[in-house]
Amino acid sequence: MTLDNEHQGPGYASPAEAQSQAPEEVVYVACLYEGTGIDEPDFIAVVDVDRDSDTYSQIVHRTPMPNVGDELHHFGFNACSSACHSSLARDTLIVPGFRSSRLHIVDISDPRAPAIKKVIEPEELTAKTGYTGPHTVHCMPGDIVTISMLGDENGDLPGGFAVLDAKDFSVLGRWEDEKDGQELMYDFWYQPRQNTLVSSEWAAPNTFGGGFDPADVALGKYGRRLHFWDLEKRTKTYTLDLGDEGLIPLEIRWQHDPDSLQGFVGATLSSNILRFAKDNGHWSTQTVVDVANEKLEGWPLPGGVPGLITDLVLTMDDRDLFFSNWLHGDLRHYDVSDPSDPKLKSQVWLGGLLGRDGGHPRAEGPLNGGPQMLQASLDGDRVYVSNSLYSTWDNQFYPELRGWMTKLDRQPDGTFAVDDDFFVDFTTLDTGPARPHEVHLPTGDCTSEIFP
Repeated sequence: MTLDNEHQGPGYASPAEAQSQAPEEVVYVACLYEGTGIDEPDFIAVVDVDRDSDTYSQIVHRTPMPNVGDELHHFGFNACSSACHSSLARDTLIVPGFRSSRLHIVDISDPRAPAIKKVIEPEELTAKTGYTGPHTVHCMPGDIVTISMLGDENGDLPGGFAVLDAKDFSVLGRWEDEKDGQELMYDFWYQPRQNTLVSSEWAAPNTFGGGFDPADVALGKYGRRLHFWDLEKRTKTYTLDLGDEGLIPLEIRWQHDPDSLQGFVGATLSSNILRFAKDNGHWSTQTVVDVANEKLEGWPLPGGVPGLITDLVLTMDDRDLFFSNWLHGDLRHYDVSDPSDPKLKSQVWLGGLLGRDGGHPRAEGPLNGGPQMLQASLDGDRVYVSNSLYSTWDNQFYPELRGWMTKLDRQPDGTFAVDDDFFVDFTTLDTGPARPHEVHLPTGDCTSEIFP
């Protein structure tokens, strides 16, 4: 794929330019009522993160969805740094309902007051793509938005990709032209200079939707592969089986350097961080962090409690990697200046099942749930963390989960520590306790920006 790298459109010309931006003043948080027993629509929360503000650490705006039961999960922008030749502005969020397969098109031209401007109903999305279960949203070159879809029209396999027009948000159909056996789907990342897209695997919505059954892993219903695609031809070119060390590979974080041929994927059930790389023309992986299972009295499954790595984020300079062990309760920070040999720099305990909760001074008692979704600021000095995974899994592993969000700040020695002044308690809302999931920054962030 040949691209003129002169940057003229939305976003940033390089990771270094992105890193030099002013600190964010607000962040967007996908919040859900699905699974809580409260008959209210999910919403996008605008949280004040400006330390000099009188409303620091408070929800300053809520944008409710028009329906109940969407289960907001992951979301993304209409345009980002890869749209360097586009006339678009970064002024719209695409907010899927993971459970409803409804897409909400949200105007953020006023960053502090998002407003819904269009809703794509599930019937239209499924009729034009044959898919359900929208997950990861990425802007892509050519004024399109691509969304990973986890199931077919009935919530079974195969999943694939859906495409929207980034100008009028019409549904264009499927992204892929040749699947070559790919069935399971979850997250994806792409690198224009490498003409490559990589996707990961969870399971079909009908498999994970009712909760986690370990027997489904033995039956092969959960993923263990990475799929590599030709970005220009939209065809799958290679599948890499990760084996038992790569069970349920979820979040993919390719390095931001547009010339890079390596990145990281978190194997959730195996609780490993794997580095993927293309050496001598071939894709391969190596386990670079292994989180051991922990014994816990009363744990019903053999082998102890897995860390359950549910999210990871890589800073814009590709030097700091953070990941969350949702069941253990720790959020880890590694120096990955040498991607093949990460060094543990910080470890913070926030809830979890192991009883090691470090708590938060503004929380009422111990934290419930564990660290889950992560987002890093463009300058790499702040990491936001929320605690909800997926409604039925929340209720299975953390009954009556109480939603919270906090952040970590870089310290003078390069480690990270909890900000004692920042804590959002989602149990105190006038509409009832909600649960927070993915976080994005209005100006783009470390999980949205891909460079041409």
